[in-house]
Amino acid sequence: MDALARIRDARDTPVNAAIAAAAAWLREQQSPEGFWAGMLESNACMEAEWLLAFHVIGYRYPDTDGLLRGILERQRADGAWEIYYQAPTGDINATVESYAALRAYGYPPDAEPLRRAREWILANGGLPRTRVFTRYWLALIGEWPWQATPNLPPELIRLPRWFPFNIYNFACWARATMLPIALLSARRHVRPLPAGRRLDELFPGGRDAMDYRLPRREGWLSWSGFFLAADRILHALQNAGLTPGRRAAIARCIEWIVRHQDADGAWGGIQPPWVYAVMALHAEGYALDHPVMRRALSALEAHWTFTRGECRYLQASESPVWDTALAILAMLDCGEPADSPTLRAAAQWLLAQEVRYPGDWTQTVKGVEPGGWAFERANLHYPDIDDTAVVLICLQRLKRIGLELPGMDAAMRRATDWMLAMQSRNGGWGAFDRDNDRRLLTRIPFCDFGETLDPPSADVTAHVIEACAALGIPREHPAVQRGLAFLRAEQEEDGSWFGRWGVNHIYGTSAVLQALVAIGEPADSGWVAAAADWLAACQNQDGGWGETCASYMDPDLIGHGESTPSQTAWALLGLLAAGAERHRAAIDAGLAFLAQRQQDGSWDEPQYTGTGFPGYGVGARVALRDPVLAKRLAQGTELQRGFMINYNLYRHYFPMSALGRARRLGFDGRATAG
Repeated sequence: MDALARIRDARDTPVNAAIAAAAAWLREQQSPEGFWAGMLESNACMEAEWLLAFHVIGYRYPDTDGLLRGILERQRADGAWEIYYQAPTGDINATVESYAALRAYGYPPDAEPLRRAREWILANGGLPRTRVFTRYWLALIGEWPWQATPNLPPELIRLPRWFPFNIYNFACWARATMLPIALLSARRHVRPLPAGRRLDELFPGGRDAMDYRLPRREGWLSWSGFFLAADRILHALQNAGLTPGRRAAIARCIEWIVRHQDADGAWGGIQPPWVYAVMALHAEGYALDHPVMRRALSALEAHWTFTRGECRYLQASESPVWDTALAILAMLDCGEPADSPTLRAAAQWLLAQEVRYPGDWTQTVKGVEPGGWAFERANLHYPDIDDTAVVLICLQRLKRIGLELPGMDAAMRRATDWMLAMQSRNGGWGAFDRDNDRRLLTRIPFCDFGETLDPPSADVTAHVIEACAALGIPREHPAVQRGLAFLRAEQEEDGSWFGRWGVNHIYGTSAVLQALVAIGEPADSGWVAAAADWLAACQNQDGGWGETCASYMDPDLIGHGESTPSQTAWALLGLLAAGAERHRAAIDAGLAFLAQRQQDGSWDEPQYTGTGFPGYGVGARVALRDPVLAKRLAQGTELQRGFMINYNLYRHYFPMSALGRARRLGFDGRATAG
């Protein structure tokens, strides 16, 4: 009998057995330094774009074959590549970029995977249907004219702070990506694919017959029409050499990019600014052995890769701070004692990650000392409010059980002051910036992927309110009152809340319910009860809960999808906070689902339940049934403008927290587990 079997035999209830096995598994996964970091799984664009970037800069990656196998492993039966697990259709951009990467590294067009991919591409509109970012990649390898891509002038760096298009009015991830693209656009940098590896077969009518125009989804008498016209003017000026001061603007962009490099060599803690910065700096004369470039490329192997069998994958980001804080909370929910070496090591690591650098947020927030935490381990420029709130909850709970560490109180004070200072004027909190909500910016041609803005969201605001409750900040505090008003305004008619950073309304509703009850809102108050009832109504026949990523575009799918451990846990956490007695049968069934689905101490979850970008552009919920909006987005349930994530530890620590809190309330999993 193995160790896990002995643990299970020693326990007398399904909940106890599941908790014991899960806690043992989590302890085994802790790094020697004290943190946890689950694999952050996204889509094949990550590997494809890095491979194309290596071609552009002339870099030989040590495991190119592993990356190519990783791309091929993700190809769908229909020949396409998708944005999230079991998406209803493939994505034209992921498919074109994967196809281009395979061709660039020697796969012939008649190879079976490429033949199927090409047939799918041509049957689904071909290259004219690709987004702007995919066209930039094609331009960089000589397969698309730079003249037909949006012109991002480096002079953006010189626009004054009050100007609408100042870079700090864009979300932090957008501004960090725009500047290196502006350099590449100014140079119209190209490293063509070699003869025999070009993409001629994707131009079935010939290159001269291709429609290279940017799509116009609104009339010329609209903001989109205005910006398309402005783009033509910018290209004409560049063609004529009428760009005075460009050399100085380029120098300022280079300086900004170099200054914003992360401690580990990446940029912004995410792939897009990093991969474009590498190419832009190389185009500006930075050799591969330059210290900046050496750090940038060596970081890939440090902690950004993962393997599965013979396949290698490159993460879009990494989540050690987030994972560690939530893993600590799961251990605490399951009764881990204060003298636990596991907790002490994790808490010490978290404290060491405090961000003391005055990052980009200082452009809009003055008079507050730097503090807080980032999502990643080396991202000094962009601490985020969500991580900071959850880490504060975590540290306060550690203090409550008697685990105190040197510097903890000072770090918590700084983080609390910073977090409260980041509140937006509408009462909510965004992820990285305050009042980052100028929707005009989303109409420029560059912005047809992801989110350009970082406005307040219900889930981040809920975590801040929950942190305030944990820290003893009273409900009467003005910031809390404004935050609660924001949450009231964001509640849907059905009682749920939109999930900006997790899929989708199950995530948002769970987060808000936990926050409301923590701050003192009665569980039987109207808006709380309505939300709990909504959660219970979404339960599947198998006792679990699930919500597909497709719900971000199809409102009829909100709250619906195949049951997953993480989403079941979110629903349980919401019901345990706000509807434990009213929805006892639903909770029992959910606990049974988790107990029965546990495997070797953890859970299996191929579904994507994390959200990077819904693909709306504005960074906030939108009127999905609006036909005008649907036309402008040009996105279906494939989420071609979106970015979905499988956080590989969500499947573990969220179920642990749900099981632990259920046990504390007297649930044992016996009612329906047999």
